Amino acid sequence: MKNKSLVLSFTLILIISTLCCVNQIKNNNLENKDILYQYSTIEALLEGIYEGDMTFGELKSHGNYGLGTLNSLDGEMIQVNGKFYQVKVDGIAYPVEDNEKTPFAIVTFFDIDKSIKIDETLNYNQFTEYIDNNIPTHNVFYLILVEGNFDYIKTRSVPKQEKPYPPLVKAVEDQRFFEFNNVKGTLVGFRIPQYVGDMNVPEYHFHFLTEDKKAGGHVLELKIHDQEVHIDYTHNFFMTAPDTEDFYNLYSDNEINEDVRIVEKGK
Repeated sequence: MKNKSLVLSFTLILIISTLCCVNQIKNNNLENKDILYQYSTIEALLEGIYEGDMTFGELKSHGNYGLGTLNSLDGEMIQVNGKFYQVKVDGIAYPVEDNEKTPFAIVTFFDIDKSIKIDETLNYNQFTEYIDNNIPTHNVFYLILVEGNFDYIKTRSVPKQEKPYPPLVKAVEDQRFFEFNNVKGTLVGFRIPQYVGDMNVPEYHFHFLTEDKKAGGHVLELKIHDQEVHIDYTHNFFMTAPDTEDFYNLYSDNEINEDVRIVEKGK
């Protein structure tokens, strides 16, 4: 009985929070920009739903930093200071036009809630562990931003897919890898709570863009030292479901955790 009450209470909180967010967005209230905005779900992307109806022109009204992909899974997307870039399978970053569309993206308006200094050299796992040890809880949303020099970055991108679209774990079999040494650029990432794991990538997800805006991708490994990490705490989450036939017809009872691990780690 106690468990049922907890579930009911949590459900009511979610409903109330969602209604509040809907009211804010419908009234175009930009005073509170502390909302993580997401279009579609990671589960839909894993199942091969690569056609969305959200334009980047609309998406940028919900945030100035973010990540995702483009329709047909055509490369990796990163948003830096309000501008979207598409890192294609050739490793080159291209500006994204407002009329292009995304099947999956997350964005927010970035503001610094905390900054931490990295003095020692850290790899990817050590870097995320260091952040974990410097945030107050794992149960809210975080945007992580690092601008500066990186000792090493390994990224990837995936080729544009053709219909009938394969599942994401199949699509990433043709991924291409890119390595950068002593490179300047911007690292944009999110830490997502485990309890929204069916909707987004749990824990950490990073994309990278070089300072000259010419290259980047989905981050698989890094080495970093003597850098400042800026963190934005976000307590509000709002998701728009695609208004598409493919999404309406999506049904999956697959366990997504292993698929997410394969896709995110590039192996």
